[in-house]
Amino acid sequence: MVKLSHRMSESVTEPVLAVKDLSVILSREGRPSRVLDGISFDMFPGEIIALVGESGSGKTSIGLTLQGLLPREYQPQVAGSIRLAGIELVGSGRRTWQSARRHLVRAISQDPMGALNPTMTIRRQMRESNGGCEGSIEDWLSRTGLPDPDRIADALPHRLSGGQRQRVLIAMAMVARPKLLIADEPTTALDVTMQAQILDLLRDLARDQQTAILFVTHDLTVAASLADRVLVLYAGRIVEIGRMQDVARNATHPYSAGLLAARFDLDSDRRRPLPTLPPEHTHSINVEDACAYATRCPIAQPDCTAIRPPLELASVHGGAVACLHHEQTPYLSAQRADAKPWPAQAIQETAALRLSSIGKTYPTGARSFWGRRKPQSVLRSVNLSIKLGECVALVGESGAGKSTLLRIAAGLVVPESGTVTRFDKLPPQVVFQDPVAALTPWLTIGEQIGERLRAVSLDSDYGRRRVGEAMKLVGLDPVLMDTLPAEMSVGQCQRAVLARAIIVPPRLLLCDEPISAMDVSLAATTLNLLGDLRRRLDMAMLFVTHDLAAARIIADRVAVLKDGELVEVADPDAIIAAPQSAYTQSLIAAMPSLQAAGGR
Repeated sequence: MVKLSHRMSESVTEPVLAVKDLSVILSREGRPSRVLDGISFDMFPGEIIALVGESGSGKTSIGLTLQGLLPREYQPQVAGSIRLAGIELVGSGRRTWQSARRHLVRAISQDPMGALNPTMTIRRQMRESNGGCEGSIEDWLSRTGLPDPDRIADALPHRLSGGQRQRVLIAMAMVARPKLLIADEPTTALDVTMQAQILDLLRDLARDQQTAILFVTHDLTVAASLADRVLVLYAGRIVEIGRMQDVARNATHPYSAGLLAARFDLDSDRRRPLPTLPPEHTHSINVEDACAYATRCPIAQPDCTAIRPPLELASVHGGAVACLHHEQTPYLSAQRADAKPWPAQAIQETAALRLSSIGKTYPTGARSFWGRRKPQSVLRSVNLSIKLGECVALVGESGAGKSTLLRIAAGLVVPESGTVTRFDKLPPQVVFQDPVAALTPWLTIGEQIGERLRAVSLDSDYGRRRVGEAMKLVGLDPVLMDTLPAEMSVGQCQRAVLARAIIVPPRLLLCDEPISAMDVSLAATTLNLLGDLRRRLDMAMLFVTHDLAAARIIADRVAVLKDGELVEVADPDAIIAAPQSAYTQSLIAAMPSLQAAGGR
């Protein structure tokens, strides 16, 4: 068997975590499904392992299994071994798991608001979570770089920003001095500046407290800037494992190579569609003697559907790979998709949207001497126009006012000053960050896509044909017309939201962080789809994002917003090559890079 461990120091001989042949079966509606299949790896004190893969690959299931928190309603069946700090957890009782969660393993979730009690102050939650902690709570909060820790400690979670809440969770983990920290997509929804600060905190935690960190992410670029090793997961199986710098530079499994090819950064070719992974088919995860990736793999051979590939030494690095034909992957990597360039987009001089001197304030919790709530300025005299056929990307940190400006453009928020002018009376359509939340759970996809047809009966042949045409336009199979949102993937739900927006083609499409929570391949697919739709339907688009790389890929112009004011508006390549604003320069400097792999 291939040795999958890696000692951070020659003086350290025992792993803090040893996982061997871990398998998990969950039952949904009486149907058992194997979500983890033969997972084995070790972690040593102070080591950071990145767990990467697409949505649905099993990353979160590993994190929940290591905490003993798999949902009981799914009747979990866990087999194999999990030894944490020398204690065997698989098969142990509830008290052992509770003790492990209190003293040995802690977690940081993607949604810090959901992980904090909204009715309790931060101070009370930290005391309750870590009753016997050493040092003051303010001291631990200060170590995470939180300003004014006294105020933070006595605040309720909703009074804090997303980045502040994430730092609070890290402080709560630091207080417990855990042996293992599971960070499940902790930076996905954060802007690049806040993301860089959180990554720095995790590095310090691993170095100073010798905590082993399992960093769950779908972003290989972020993983490269943090992790010592990477573990690539597909359909509940490890397909590749090795040092971060080795896999980043010489991916050996076709799936790993596909993930790397699908990522986009500030140097990606914006003149043509982004490379994406092959379309997803039914996984062969329940088939013991087969490669789970065979139905999508461009180098699959007949034996891939008859033999389950074991983890064996990789051909080009010191890690391991589960692929019968991994020696062909370097040739696959060299044959990146040579897609045809995007057709030229006709941009007219007439404005589809004009925002003139837009101002907006919101009341805060603080009160003046007379008892009135003090206003907080969110937008200050913003001037921005979008021409017919043009795409403008609005970028900036969390709290800069991006979403507020988009909602003003959509007519969902009324500005206190300034004017909003649109080309015609046809209302703009909005695509929000969470496509699942944007869909009504008890209505079929066809009903929701067709609701904008108003007078057209969805039971008529014409109505169903119009819905089917809209679904085909966004790459969604019309057979899903009678499906409920819960029965579809996140990517399919996003396509359904887009189909609803364009079934009556709008002149203006407003996108609010539509790819921020997506894995790299799905994000690339969505950017390609938006680029194709705006050219086919001749739409203007406002694309709100905190990702400068995504802004550069999709936009004709980029507008940078800071503290409610536009500081720079220019061509994407000009902004990246020669930013005029110091703030824009700081955003570019904070962007993670794949070249940083192994630099910790």
